[in-house]
Amino acid sequence: MTKEKTRYTDSELMEFKHLISDRLEKARHKLDSFRAQLAEGLSDTRIKSLDDYSDSMEADILSDLISREEKFIHHLENALVRIDNKVYGICRATGKLIAKERLMIVPHATLSMEAKTGK
Repeated sequence: MTKEKTRYTDSELMEFKHLISDRLEKARHKLDSFRAQLAEGLSDTRIKSLDDYSDSMEADILSDLISREEKFIHHLENALVRIDNKVYGICRATGKLIAKERLMIVPHATLSMEAKTGK
């Protein structure tokens, strides 16, 4: 009888750490780009009201993108903390390991598909 794995090995955790660190770097770069675009758009002064409306919509979209990227970065940073604490990849609902394939796609996941879908 094989014992069910209760956590990922240190080498697997390092693999996840590299993946998350890479995604974190890209997300921070993306966030900086969104912020620069927003700052640039806000510094432009336009006279036409249609342009003002368009600029306002673009600023709203960029603000939403910034908010989403900040949230994503926060989730990735939390995943790094879980790796350091060696609890990464453990479903917070079932206590079982989240499938490695899922974590490779959604490295900040805290729920297994079983817990997420209720099946």
